[in-house]
Amino acid sequence: MSRIDFRLYVVTDRHQTAGRPLLAILDDATRAGVRAVQLRERDLTTRELLTLAENVQRMLAGRGTRLFINDRIDVVRTLSVSGVHLRESSLPPSVARRLLSPDQFIGVSAHSVAGACAAEAEGADFVVLGPIFETPSKIAYGKPLGLCLLEEAAAAVRIPIFAIGGISPARAREVRRAGAFGVAVISSILSAADVASATRDLLAAVE
Repeated sequence: MSRIDFRLYVVTDRHQTAGRPLLAILDDATRAGVRAVQLRERDLTTRELLTLAENVQRMLAGRGTRLFINDRIDVVRTLSVSGVHLRESSLPPSVARRLLSPDQFIGVSAHSVAGACAAEAEGADFVVLGPIFETPSKIAYGKPLGLCLLEEAAAAVRIPIFAIGGISPARAREVRRAGAFGVAVISSILSAADVASATRDLLAAVE
């Protein structure tokens, strides 16, 4: 049985908040029910990322929200947050596992069925697969994978798959029907005019 206890995974990009402070957005989203946040601010220095992560961790204290750090196992270990999220080109999950405690999680981004299978074989706890639909933030990863490939991946692995890329509440229902355990979003929450309302709509769609 999966250890994953969330179905909405918010991935941060402070450049997509319409000028609003990232912490304010995350405050609204987690108060509205978000239970997992991936801090993905790849342009920050190590010190800047550590400071931001400390501030987010402090804000989330007592809310039951899991905090993941993108790629930076050193920051994960320093702050003892919930886990790390790895790119396909990062350290293999099997190596990351040796550096983390047994109760910490490893998420992996994948862009194919083979990538999802490899992540599972290496010991990942969950996979974020995409882009499923077209979205500006995922143009670098090529054409959308589509629902058929998502169905294939969901049938091929036993660990939870989160669909990412162009996810709206309506599309969240589509990907759940296709076998996704949940959804990962960036702009659907970070760029929303009403963050709390957008969060509640997505939660209703996936849960």
